[in-house]
Amino acid sequence: MSVLYILSLIGVAVFAISGVLAAGRKGFDFFGVIVIAQVTAIGGGTIRDILLDRHPVFWIGDTNYLYSATAAALATLLFVRYHRPPVKALLYADALGLALFTISGTRISDGFGVSPVVAVMMGCITGVAGGVLRDILSAEIPMLLRDREIYATAAILGAVLYLFLFKVIGIEETPAALIGMATVAGIRGLSIWWKWRIPLFHLPERL
Repeated sequence: MSVLYILSLIGVAVFAISGVLAAGRKGFDFFGVIVIAQVTAIGGGTIRDILLDRHPVFWIGDTNYLYSATAAALATLLFVRYHRPPVKALLYADALGLALFTISGTRISDGFGVSPVVAVMMGCITGVAGGVLRDILSAEIPMLLRDREIYATAAILGAVLYLFLFKVIGIEETPAALIGMATVAGIRGLSIWWKWRIPLFHLPERL
């Protein structure tokens, strides 16, 4: 079992945790919480595989992803029953899931033989789509679209760095992937901590 495979399972689990936290804030019932957790965990990868015409879809071909997401969701339900999660727990859980899934999606897409640009796009879709579905089902504005959040930008930078290190510099896949993940998580985490925002774009009133 490779390090990158284990990290992809952790990514599913982390996104499932973020789904439970989001659903819990909305007061969903048990079934609703599990649904949100699973959609968050597998949504991005499912969309990626459909777009790439990759069969079977990753969680159908390997049910360990479903088991990982379910176990993480149930463990989180048990934890929050007795402990109040930190205020920013959802944001940081989402940041970690974003990092793990973005690079995982980029790796898979690159191995599928697509161009680097498409691989980066597929990596970003893998990283952000599950969270977008989670927020929509929870009646929230997706983090991707919130007030100038550095979100997709972090995913793009990490995916590009991974491909550059792996394809251009020639660093082995695992170290390159770990650096890419650390980049996404670091940029996103620091943006949450320091409240970094993307500058607004305004057209002048008169052109």
